[in-house]
Amino acid sequence: MKLTLILLLALTLLTSGCASPASPATAPAPIEPVSPTSTSLPTEASLAATDTHPTETAFPPVEIWHPPLDSTFSWQLGNNDEINTEFNAAIFDIDAFETKASLISRLHSEGKKVFCYISVGSWEDWRPDAADFPAKVIGKDYEGWAGEKWLDIRQIDLLAPIMLARLDMCAEKGFDGVEPDNMDSMWADTGFDISYEDQIAYNIWLAEEAHARGLSIGQKNGEDQVFDLLLYFDWGLTEDCFVGEWCEEMLPLIEAGKPVFAAEYTDEVSYEKFIADICPQAKALGFYVFLKNRNLDEYRAECP
Repeated sequence: MKLTLILLLALTLLTSGCASPASPATAPAPIEPVSPTSTSLPTEASLAATDTHPTETAFPPVEIWHPPLDSTFSWQLGNNDEINTEFNAAIFDIDAFETKASLISRLHSEGKKVFCYISVGSWEDWRPDAADFPAKVIGKDYEGWAGEKWLDIRQIDLLAPIMLARLDMCAEKGFDGVEPDNMDSMWADTGFDISYEDQIAYNIWLAEEAHARGLSIGQKNGEDQVFDLLLYFDWGLTEDCFVGEWCEEMLPLIEAGKPVFAAEYTDEVSYEKFIADICPQAKALGFYVFLKNRNLDEYRAECP
């Protein structure tokens, strides 16, 4: 009996050792290595070297006009037919909505460049797209300006369709650049808790989208943002910086070869003081300074 069991066990071991290996069709497939995707952001050095900036919108490459340091500047807001184009200025900064493409074309034929004024940080009840703004992004009244309220610039996803449509309008009309007003709302009583980081993120987003459409873009005031925005903005525009004694904070733009246009206002400084005191200071800094009425009508005085 024991011999029989031993023979059966030996036979079992022999047959199992001769079994065929598993078919390749049933073997698990090898795992192919996957190349990692880089999620690193471009460095300041790479942006400076390429002179390009990332953008959320895909556009073909377009040439952007960058104003030279010695550019002259005229700034007037109002109806298309009221704009005085006789000033001896290389750049005319005028209202995006009120300006007709025919006026821009005429200025171009005279060798001029044209910038479009839009507010990027406030809601204006007289604009044709005023109803497009969701109620949740409209904040407190903008003190001193009837019909205007602050925007919650933290909510870029809600503002994007409106602001991008405005930039599209500027590009389609033939403007060369954009003046983004109210890009420093973080210090205002907006009704929203807007941080410095929120403001910088919004402003850089605007710059990238302007560039994607072939528009240069200026830094409007916001002197505390200069270093964080220097790579993204192409020129500067200040208000009351000489009266307020903060012009020197905009000097990094000049040092980077980007002009600064400085508006001083008649409700703060007389024409005589403008000529005697402010013009020499502006010349020393390399700023192009001019005197305006606060409502940005036709009045304009410049240094001799």
